[in-house]
Amino acid sequence: MMEIPIITTVSELRQLRAKFGEESVGFVPTMGYLHEGHMSLVGRSTKENQHTIISIFVNPSQFAPEEDLDTYPRDIGHDVAVIEAYLKKHGGKVDAIFKPEVNEMYPSGFTMKREEQRGAFVEVLGVSDVLEGKTRPSFFRGVATVVTKLFNAVKPTVAYFGQKDIQQTVVIKMMVRDLLMDLSVVVVPTVRNKSGLALSSRNKYLSDDILKQAECLNQSMLLANESYQKGETDVAKLSESIKSLIEGTNPAFKIDYVAFNDPVTLEYINKIDISKGCILSMAIYVPNTTSKDEKKFTRLIDNMVFNPL
Repeated sequence: MMEIPIITTVSELRQLRAKFGEESVGFVPTMGYLHEGHMSLVGRSTKENQHTIISIFVNPSQFAPEEDLDTYPRDIGHDVAVIEAYLKKHGGKVDAIFKPEVNEMYPSGFTMKREEQRGAFVEVLGVSDVLEGKTRPSFFRGVATVVTKLFNAVKPTVAYFGQKDIQQTVVIKMMVRDLLMDLSVVVVPTVRNKSGLALSSRNKYLSDDILKQAECLNQSMLLANESYQKGETDVAKLSESIKSLIEGTNPAFKIDYVAFNDPVTLEYINKIDISKGCILSMAIYVPNTTSKDEKKFTRLIDNMVFNPL
């Protein structure tokens, strides 16, 4: 198998991209520590495009100062091995991995203190202010900014994102539409383990026992969806059933939010309109050690689309 080139500068990337001309380029942006979920995006890209580029960049602007930027898992050797193993098994070709340093992506410099930041940033108003954006006020500003930069550098025909970060996909689709970006955005279903837990780079923080218990996140959503299919549309009742199952599984699990939102606008709803369905999403803090220290918790997110009836 041909060794996958690792490109670290925008100028190198643009030289490669120029060689592709009008041929289709699929793009998979990641923060690394790759797993099967990422590979599902790579697989779609290699099947649907003549070329594929993957980026690996832990973007500092989407982290708050107290979050896990410094400890976020990074292992380029692991990532290359995962990509090569996938391609060997499933076929396809990845033309390059784009792995820039922070100063390459933020040429005006970067600081975690928002009031001291300089340079260009991108905000997508409305859909960025709820759910993850309500808990993490700078998160989607950071996501929209770095994805815009990556789109400008890669110039993809199609970009692939996972449904697991469903609010992110709504934000990016709106950004692409409103900023008149010339590419398509494809959302690929969440990849789960056999028991239904969504795959995540942060799962590596968790013990086997906690990983097993965390399966209750998906189980609670399936239970709520079953009730919805039987006619229950009251969000308060559905939310209570979800919270009861999660807290009953492990009292140390702390619910950040369980929310039901309009599938297009992401407005919070109190009752599901069966002609539209909704998005159910959640963020749960689970312990990654036996410590009760607030900092020893990992935040897991998950979601499910409730289809119209």
